[in-house]
Amino acid sequence: MRKILGSLAAATALFAHAASGQTIGVGNGQQSAALPGATLELSTYRPANCSPRLFLLVFHGVSRDAGPYRDHARPLADRLCAVVVAPLFDQQRFPRDLYQYGGIMHDGRVAGAGHRTVDLLDPLAAWTRTALGALRMPYVLLGHSAGAQFADRAAAFTTTEAARIVVANPSTWVMPSLTEAAPFGFRGIEPANRAEEALRAYLARPLIVLLGEADTGTHNLAMSPEAMAQGPYRLARGRNAFRAAQAVAASHNWPFGWTLIEVPGVGHNATAMFSASQTTAALARASDPASGGK
Repeated sequence: MRKILGSLAAATALFAHAASGQTIGVGNGQQSAALPGATLELSTYRPANCSPRLFLLVFHGVSRDAGPYRDHARPLADRLCAVVVAPLFDQQRFPRDLYQYGGIMHDGRVAGAGHRTVDLLDPLAAWTRTALGALRMPYVLLGHSAGAQFADRAAAFTTTEAARIVVANPSTWVMPSLTEAAPFGFRGIEPANRAEEALRAYLARPLIVLLGEADTGTHNLAMSPEAMAQGPYRLARGRNAFRAAQAVAASHNWPFGWTLIEVPGVGHNATAMFSASQTTAALARASDPASGGK
């Protein structure tokens, strides 16, 4: 996994060609995507009664349960007329640092682009578009818990063109800080001016902070010093990350693209978070060409 991609543009083109013989059929399905540097098993879903205008890349939790996560997202996909693609990041090949933390660090240093797990997302999006025969279809990154940590690292450390990035109930965040070390902040990116550019881009992303108001427990909660500095539980950490991001953007007069959504009565539950009316409403415009995805 150290050299996931050589040339991202060339690899994406090659990968799209490799996917040209594969399609995503109606209902639940399984696919195998031979991405540059890693083959991922995909759990898919395509609604039967509409022509999809959007696809959701759905990232599973710490149990590495891509199939159930595909199913968690099905009600949302039906409402949005969206295809679901849920890749499996197995524990053996993708332990915590390569999955939850996106492969951002290697041997104590920030890894370069093309050498990180998050760099699989552009080729995966290209594969999906080819398999759907829709090379410009918009897409959403949708992660919950461990998968939300991964989606947040993608938002912070890549130039993803996702129309929305939903970060739901993660255990840790990339904080909007140049003094907090990666993968929990932006310190360590070289040169220093690149770190500030990455932070500014992160704050401008169409990122949805999706929090369950009852997610105040500690089961499977990250307890490292870096994690505990963000708050005592997931709800508090999400609120703290959003408020800090809002404040940093305002202090620099930078664009701020984040949205905070809190779902009443819901704890650490992917099905309830994905099915919430607030989630549907937040994503409905992502597939609307007239809105430009905004």
